[in-house]
Amino acid sequence: MSEQTTILVGVGVYMLVMLAIGVYASRRTSDAADFMVAGRSLPLWLCCGSVMATWLGGGSMLGVSGQAYGGGFLAIIADPFGAALGLILVGLLVVRLMRRLRLLTVIDFMENRYGRKVAVFSDIAMVTSSVGWAGALMVAFGSVFHALTGASLELGIVLGGAVVLIYTAVGGMWAVALTDFVQLGIIILGLVTLLVIVVLNLGGLDAAWSSIDPKMLRMIPYENDPATWLNYLRAWFIIGIANLASQSLLQRGLSARNESVAQNAFYIGGFGFLIVGLIPALLGILASTSMPGIENRDTIIPALAMEHLHPVLMSLFVGALLAAIMSSADSALLSASSVLSNNILSVIWPASAERRRLFWARLSIPVMGVMAVLVAWKVRSIYALILASNELLLAAVV
Repeated sequence: MSEQTTILVGVGVYMLVMLAIGVYASRRTSDAADFMVAGRSLPLWLCCGSVMATWLGGGSMLGVSGQAYGGGFLAIIADPFGAALGLILVGLLVVRLMRRLRLLTVIDFMENRYGRKVAVFSDIAMVTSSVGWAGALMVAFGSVFHALTGASLELGIVLGGAVVLIYTAVGGMWAVALTDFVQLGIIILGLVTLLVIVVLNLGGLDAAWSSIDPKMLRMIPYENDPATWLNYLRAWFIIGIANLASQSLLQRGLSARNESVAQNAFYIGGFGFLIVGLIPALLGILASTSMPGIENRDTIIPALAMEHLHPVLMSLFVGALLAAIMSSADSALLSASSVLSNNILSVIWPASAERRRLFWARLSIPVMGVMAVLVAWKVRSIYALILASNELLLAAVV
């Protein structure tokens, strides 16, 4: 069996497993609350895994490695450093309040606190931001699929979007949480395996570490002027502060079994995300010395994998890449669809019957999915789409 065939078989098996989990989760989804917040019954292990997997997506594995390849830690302040800060702040400041209000979406809070006009504005910003984020992840999926199989970027975007759309629409939050947990395990195993093998192939830990320019590990700007520091603070805030009102994150807290589970999931998830999220950054920095001259920096991680891994391990790592992408894409789609169905469609067409509310929630998934695919088709930069979607959310929150 050729290397490409091995990879394709592995991808096919992985896709089928994700779809099977979605079908299994659909048995636990009988109303809109089950669909959006898993009946408020997620245990700590599942809630924590879902929080980490939501952030540890295609941006972290592909976009972050590409940014670190060119600029080191200073180029990735927003993610993973600012993103980890955001998770901890959600646990510290927000999630207990949201749990006590027993809401389904962040927009419910906006309407209760600030009125209908602010809620409408927040609706538009939240849906647009989530669609942009999902679009970035579709680009990531297409980039991996293209780099490893030679198929077109467009085919990869459509294929990845279709699989995520199906299992999210079928199982809702239960499907997202269960697939997130499985995907997180695959991500960690794949990243650690690749890092260990790359370090060994570079001559061991001492040789790999000595090859890194100390400037690549610097986290404080060199220039001491207002514009530089404003941009530096922006990098911390653009994800860290904007996502205090992130539907995709707070949906995990709203789905937790109780307040304590919700808060601890964000504390553990924040520190865990920072540790695991630094691995792609280190891989990008190592690649800058061992594989200089890579033009498409979004493909650095796949390039390292193809250079250093055996075909069987390569198949495992492709699963890790796809897991990272899909674990965030399903969160973005569920977030956008929850806001669309609960705060927009239910106002235009009131749906008092629980079955009808569930219908609107499920129908919103393919609508958001198609929009995300169109965005991905038009704007083909992972990191740029992630930052743009968070810029919009930050401005709306302020």
